[in-house]
Amino acid sequence: MASFRELSDELRSRVVLGEFGVRNVHTTDFPGNYPGYDDTWNQERFEQNFRVDIIHLDSDLLEFDMVGIDAAIANAFRRILLAEVPTMAVEKVFIYNNTSIVQDEVLAHRLGLIPIKADARLFEYRNSGDDEGTEIDTLQFQLKVKCTRNPKATKDSVDPNELYLNHKVYSKHMKWIPIGNQSDLFTEESIRPVHDDILIALLRPGQEVDIVMHCVKGLGKDHAKFSPVATASYRLLPEITLLQSIEGELAEKLKKCFSPGVIEVENINGRKVAKVVNPRLDTCSREIFRYEELKSLVRLARVRDHFIFSVESAGSLPPDVLVSEAVKVLMTKCQKFLNELDASQID
Repeated sequence: MASFRELSDELRSRVVLGEFGVRNVHTTDFPGNYPGYDDTWNQERFEQNFRVDIIHLDSDLLEFDMVGIDAAIANAFRRILLAEVPTMAVEKVFIYNNTSIVQDEVLAHRLGLIPIKADARLFEYRNSGDDEGTEIDTLQFQLKVKCTRNPKATKDSVDPNELYLNHKVYSKHMKWIPIGNQSDLFTEESIRPVHDDILIALLRPGQEVDIVMHCVKGLGKDHAKFSPVATASYRLLPEITLLQSIEGELAEKLKKCFSPGVIEVENINGRKVAKVVNPRLDTCSREIFRYEELKSLVRLARVRDHFIFSVESAGSLPPDVLVSEAVKVLMTKCQKFLNELDASQID
């Protein structure tokens, strides 16, 4: 029988996955809630327990562990990444000619959702009511494409790729037009659509598009096109405990209940024995509860203060830079709150 201390530790630090529900989902380690525990806030203790471990990093994806914080803080980082780290996106679309079958408003909407590779930290927010823009708050692109027949196409061809020239309008056709001294500050490689192969419209001979676009600095909470991430999510670290040795055919069945790589079957003195190898890979499907012979042999849980973050950049900035910018935004919010507290005490 588990002691009171063991039960309290489980309540405080683990989210338990049962057959018919999930237990201990709420944070309960408040000061005075558990006798014998000192849960008062202590900065030194927080600094000792808190850590960030980088698991994977490339140009588009960052996976890292944030350990020793509450879910509210983890969720604040996620929400800031989605909605409060600024980027540049198409805001104004000036359509001089559009004879394609795509309506003007649909075309403008598609252009707005094309991610732009530009560092928004180098620009200012455009003033409301300013339709022209300047070099410090606006990027200008031009899209001018006309479809014609291919004179070299074979007589019997029915392939549009052979029959027509420029019949597909891609994001690569968006050309950056520097404003003011922007050509001295940026290169064409640093200011462009993130991807060259985004299909914008289809044309046929005689049809054309002639468009000028203004990109401005904005936030995802105002429009999703300004969100710097394709996704930003977190999950709690899975914890799988074998309550007793599982051997033979039961070990093989247990292995099939989890994601590949979570459970391995080892050969020990001629016996097949199940072993937990990498619980991080588990998706917590709770498949074991379908089998009466397994459900009482395994304990499934998640570590309450161990968050596995996955941040996929939309391409405007590397994911590690986006995370550091999100930290700065959170620090600014905290400082503003402290300043308002000080002001209220003075009043």
